[in-house]
Amino acid sequence: MIEVRNISKQYRLFERDPGLKGAIKALFKRKYIIKKAVKDISFSIPKGEIVGYIGSNGAGKSTTIKMMSGILTPESGEVKVNGIIPYKDRVSNAKHIGAVFGQRSQLFWDIPVQESMELLKHIYEIPQDIFERNMNQFKEVLDLEPLLPIPVRQLSLGQKMRCELAAAFLHDPSVVYLDEPTIGLDASVKVKIREFVKKMNKEHQTTIILTTHDMQDIEELCSRIIIIDKGTIIYDGSLIELKASTRYNRTIQLELDQNETDFHLPSRLHHQVAVENQEIESSIALHYNSLAISAGEIMKEIMNMYQVKDFTVTELGIEAVVQEIYERGMEPCASIGNY
Repeated sequence: MIEVRNISKQYRLFERDPGLKGAIKALFKRKYIIKKAVKDISFSIPKGEIVGYIGSNGAGKSTTIKMMSGILTPESGEVKVNGIIPYKDRVSNAKHIGAVFGQRSQLFWDIPVQESMELLKHIYEIPQDIFERNMNQFKEVLDLEPLLPIPVRQLSLGQKMRCELAAAFLHDPSVVYLDEPTIGLDASVKVKIREFVKKMNKEHQTTIILTTHDMQDIEELCSRIIIIDKGTIIYDGSLIELKASTRYNRTIQLELDQNETDFHLPSRLHHQVAVENQEIESSIALHYNSLAISAGEIMKEIMNMYQVKDFTVTELGIEAVVQEIYERGMEPCASIGNY
């Protein structure tokens, strides 16, 4: 569905010294710096996949999305979306894509949501039966019915985002770009949006690219993630493999008997398990990698030496996994192997 081959993009940014002196100097001699936003990246995404495209601010995520959606033209390389080169055939491309940008609106500010949807129906030339089918589905899944008569400017952020999602999926697009779709929303609205995205993907095989800083979105929606840093892809693969590649991917939370006042890790576990003492003396966290050693082996050693009152095993969250990758650094994904 999406083919990205060796694309690059750079910007020329105006820079001047501060103060009046800098302003006068800039009138006669302008100074520019070159910002390389995207550097020779490649990936392919098959039909029906939900991919998390993540990275820190300024990493190049939005620039890549804009090239895939046809807003920007790459300086080198090529992009194809559903067989179309987006920046060469913007009209055809726009018919087959949808987009939700957390800070931008495609709805009309001063008119009711229902009228915005009617306008979008004419813009995308949606047949009446398909329009009615989709609207009925959105009313059910996103609870849109009470919002339709209200002007967009009077909606809360969560209400507006539900309407934006409906607008993006209204014309049955093949590809949808979701840029921070849950930013600033409360937990109940986030759950509703995630369920809607899953439903659209499952029923219509819509290919979805999700960029977000909310790692819960990634964990619940994406089986594959692409991590970009400083314009270069540093990981492209499954979420499970990413977690397995970290030094510690699971944690055992121990609660010792109150009589156990001094805890020392058994010598056999020293090189495979990291100990984190909690605020409560009898509570201890043990971090380990499940590929190197099992929870059973660890607990057997611990229970031979200490009275354990209770324990739980949890997986490392995606946020901690991504943070570890940034801290230790990874080679570009050519050395890791593409998904």
